[in-house]
Amino acid sequence: MTVTDTQPAPPPTRPVIAARAVDVVKTHGRGEAAVRALDSASVTIPAGDFTAVMGPSGSGKSTLIHTLAGLDDIDSGQVFVGDTDLGALSERGRTLLRRERLGFVFQAFNLIPALTAAENIALPLTLAGKRPDPAWTDELVHMLGLQTRLDHRPAQLSGGQQQRVAVGRALIARPELVFADEPTGNLDSRAGAALLTFLRDATRSFGQTIVMVTHDPVAAAYADRVVFLADGRIVDELTGPTAETVLARLARLDVSRRDEPVGA
Repeated sequence: MTVTDTQPAPPPTRPVIAARAVDVVKTHGRGEAAVRALDSASVTIPAGDFTAVMGPSGSGKSTLIHTLAGLDDIDSGQVFVGDTDLGALSERGRTLLRRERLGFVFQAFNLIPALTAAENIALPLTLAGKRPDPAWTDELVHMLGLQTRLDHRPAQLSGGQQQRVAVGRALIARPELVFADEPTGNLDSRAGAALLTFLRDATRSFGQTIVMVTHDPVAAAYADRVVFLADGRIVDELTGPTAETVLARLARLDVSRRDEPVGA
């Protein structure tokens, strides 16, 4: 077997912009109970970057990634994945787009208890009727450090191992974009750091695009860029973040919100 026989297939050519939201408005509830979760929010996600999304509780962080992923309808504005306008797709079209082009990692691991780690990782391809690329699977499993755990079911894995399986499941189909909503929320600090290191390395080694919601400045410091939301709008951005600069920016944002006149 030649060296080239063992190399994973290169990822497909992708646009420079992985996703973008343009003046998106999203309201939850109706009447007096209505809450405007996104208020003319606009953001661009560069391909191959690790972007963290931060903001106070209720600022619209999770709603933003749900709309970018086509999981939530919007009231107005536009959302694009690559060059695809999600508003022009049917519900089935959005379902296919999520299956074929997006990956998801959430705080809850959401693994199938009856399946082994290997079967959970391969699940998106199994559901799509596709076979995994053996070389890519081997590289991914090695990067995740799961070589000796593939035959184990979720109940036999630690929390950190379960979350790494969930990350493998998100990446196995080589999606254009991976959304992670508080992915370290159920992990201890050591397991969380290992997962964040892997996500950061995935952008460097695989050219993966990752958007992560987090409330933790230390977690955000693993990203290439942090965007800050307040009251449903993107209000600030920070490149090359550190935990200290993220904390300082959050403090400044909190002060500016407190200083706003009532009703502004």
